[in-house]
Amino acid sequence: MVHDSRVVITGIGAVSACGWTAIDLHNGLLSGTSAIVEPVHFDLSGQRTTVAGEVAPAPEFIVQKIPEWATLSRSDRFAVAAAIEAVEQARLAGGLHAAALFFGGSTGGMYECEEYVGRLLGTRAGHPAIRLQASQQINSPGDAVARHLKLAGPVQTVSSACASGTLALSMALDELRSGQSDVVLAGGSDSLCLLTYSGFNSLRSVDTRPSRPFRADRQGLSVGEGAGVLVLETLNHALGRGATPLAELLGAGASCDASHMTAPHPEGKGAATAIGIAIADAGISIDQVDFINAHGTGTPQNDISECRAIQSVFRERAAALPVTSNKATIGHLLGSAGAVEAVSTVLSLIHGVIHPMPDGGEVDAEMNLDIVLGSPRSVPCAGIAISSSFAFGGANAAVVIGGWKEELVG
Repeated sequence: MVHDSRVVITGIGAVSACGWTAIDLHNGLLSGTSAIVEPVHFDLSGQRTTVAGEVAPAPEFIVQKIPEWATLSRSDRFAVAAAIEAVEQARLAGGLHAAALFFGGSTGGMYECEEYVGRLLGTRAGHPAIRLQASQQINSPGDAVARHLKLAGPVQTVSSACASGTLALSMALDELRSGQSDVVLAGGSDSLCLLTYSGFNSLRSVDTRPSRPFRADRQGLSVGEGAGVLVLETLNHALGRGATPLAELLGAGASCDASHMTAPHPEGKGAATAIGIAIADAGISIDQVDFINAHGTGTPQNDISECRAIQSVFRERAAALPVTSNKATIGHLLGSAGAVEAVSTVLSLIHGVIHPMPDGGEVDAEMNLDIVLGSPRSVPCAGIAISSSFAFGGANAAVVIGGWKEELVG
């Protein structure tokens, strides 16, 4: 498929259990150690598990950049902080009035709503201030970013479980290719709350230890929190204002398993379809893909389903194609997972290195894949990667991201 416009990434920002910046995320992932620990900001009494990828309190320099800090929910704060970082890197602070925004999420300000109800019922200390409910909508983080940055273009929130952040990137790609906008912010944000934590515990889909995607002894996922934001522009717009692209968003694909409310298709058919569509949309062959930043939750069913999807798409190449997952280090960030993972994929391509998963445990014998464990791997800076997200309800999404080099212009 020939497109009228190429789309490049000119800024990235991230908040995660590794820290409040994209470089914190990069360094944390490269370390090969897990940031999944026992959270401290909410009570886990009575839960089957007691670990999560919790974001530490923000450093003062972050708080000072956000005058409305005290009125924002945790997920709003993550979103605004990541957006500020991305916009500053893109050097677009004064040119955002007409920019569009597409944002993914799943819980909005649910943590603050739980706090409000607890105070109202007397089970938590403090006055039940009505402001705690101000951010309860799922669209609140995206709206908070729009208010802070004074965005006047279209602002839309997509909530399709754990595929939300990647679907937001897909929508941004369509917006730019269609010529409706020259600049788009895309991302997602979610915070830990008892609703999701208890829900995954009730489903018995969480691990008592930090998650171990693709390992034989994996028992489930680890819930996390954070945000990722990317600034995307048409190539002509970026070069016209003298910006240096970080990477290129080459293609996107989406599908639905249409088979089960929570379990993935056992053969990964929907996931394979989404990856295949993304590759075709990017106009590349499977031989040009250098690595996969997998969904990689660490649950027995999801990992084997994803493995089969990769094998279905890449056939004989699958066994030699490096595969990693951020979720072993920072947890599953739910609606924001795909956005943060896209940021980490860009970082891998910028620095020419694939982030590893923390080592420990043998790779499942059924997983005939090249799983990146313990130590980083080299990857061409002008390489091509796939970042994928697969969600409850069988919602599947994938994007193809290419590294940037000046000679690619033309």
